[in-house]
Amino acid sequence: MTGYPGYNYAAFNDAEAALTTEGEVDVINPARNFDGRSDHPGGRAAYMRLDVGHVLDADLVFVLPGWEKSRGARLEILTAQELGLPVFDFVTREPLADLVVTYVRAAA
Repeated sequence: MTGYPGYNYAAFNDAEAALTTEGEVDVINPARNFDGRSDHPGGRAAYMRLDVGHVLDADLVFVLPGWEKSRGARLEILTAQELGLPVFDFVTREPLADLVVTYVRAAA
């Protein structure tokens, strides 16, 4: 969400609406964390703690376009993988098969 205009809330809210319309699901939308506020005094750490907790409670994860560039999304996916949760591409609704999440440190 970081780095996107409006924290990409519109895309998250559109995805929630689509998934809710498609079936009886309880969507956990990170754009609704802290009532949609982006200025929590705990900063990024507060959002990530809450978000990882949501993944722990989920049955599956959908990722939005651009997830590859998001540290938070990569952490969510890694957490989901470790829990054995399926991860799906929101646009195609296909599972992300043989997904490998890598972390690279830039040269100092």
